[in-house]
Amino acid sequence: MAKISFAQKIKNLFSSHSKEDEEFFEDLADALIEGDIGARNAMELVDQLEAECKDGKIHGQEAILQKMKDVLSTYVKSVEFKPLENKVNVWMMLGVNGVGKTTTCAKIANSLVKSGYESVVLSASDTFRAAAIEQLCYHGEKIGVRVVNHQHGSDPSSVVFDAAESIKAHGGGLVIADTAGRLHNKENLVHELEKIDRICSQKADEGCYKKILVIDSTTGQNALRQAEVFNEAIGVDAIVMTKYDSTAKGGVAISIGKDLGIPVFYVCTGETYGDISLFDSEEYLNTFLGI
Repeated sequence: MAKISFAQKIKNLFSSHSKEDEEFFEDLADALIEGDIGARNAMELVDQLEAECKDGKIHGQEAILQKMKDVLSTYVKSVEFKPLENKVNVWMMLGVNGVGKTTTCAKIANSLVKSGYESVVLSASDTFRAAAIEQLCYHGEKIGVRVVNHQHGSDPSSVVFDAAESIKAHGGGLVIADTAGRLHNKENLVHELEKIDRICSQKADEGCYKKILVIDSTTGQNALRQAEVFNEAIGVDAIVMTKYDSTAKGGVAISIGKDLGIPVFYVCTGETYGDISLFDSEEYLNTFLGI
């Protein structure tokens, strides 16, 4: 059975209610929860929307959706990072196993190379999962980007160190570092990330270090919890949403923006290297709400 998008649920909501009364707003909150906004955020957002609609005498599907978009747009932000020329830039890619982190590293590298920024090196810093090193080397070969890697089980921070040194020796560029994501052993993961974080901070030039979290946009509130863990451990500058399309519930970008203030950098929509684009908050909200 095909999944009903949040936009379709909203459309159904308006057609099944003759007026925007208390029951309508309760059902709207339920729809937001199903759209991965989370219960607390859904209630807060709907309370705010209901109050603003009442004060402004706003009625009808078009006007209410526009007001809802205004409310949500304060939380959903886009961001674009660009590596600075002739500087050592480091982007540490974070995320749990299975979200498409290694492939996302390759997609970002490929996108930058295609746009004319050729000084990119991939750092295979997920040394825990043997397949991750092989996978990144495979991607590097396919897209023509050099991969710095050590043997399986070696110190992840030493791989970043070598990649950054290599970039520095070539007069600057960008290191995209793939890292491990073993959340079931949170203490070890945090300890490991803190060490890599220190090395990245030391090796990158001022203002050239970014921590980017990859989340699977179909996992909803799990993705929010992952963002909380990584943000608490070392801080997160932006997220990349994988497996994103208009049928995905996708509301987690709103939750992460509202609760943690983290903007979205890229969205990935498929398996190929070209299936990545900069996040457009306007387009996202229009799709989410069916405007």
